[in-house]
Amino acid sequence: MNYDETIQKAESIVKDLEQAEALSMEDYKAKATEAKQLLDLCEKQLTTMEKDLLV
Repeated sequence: MNYDETIQKAESIVKDLEQAEALSMEDYKAKATEAKQLLDLCEKQLTTMEKDLLV
């Protein structure tokens, strides 16, 4: 998954969480965990790109 796809999916999950009223705690945790993993991947991709540009 490239950066744009990853960030879009993370943003979609966050939007769903903001609008969710009837999620169980387990579902909320699963979605929040997935969003965090996606954002961590984005951060890694940005760090890699930054290192590549500084070389």
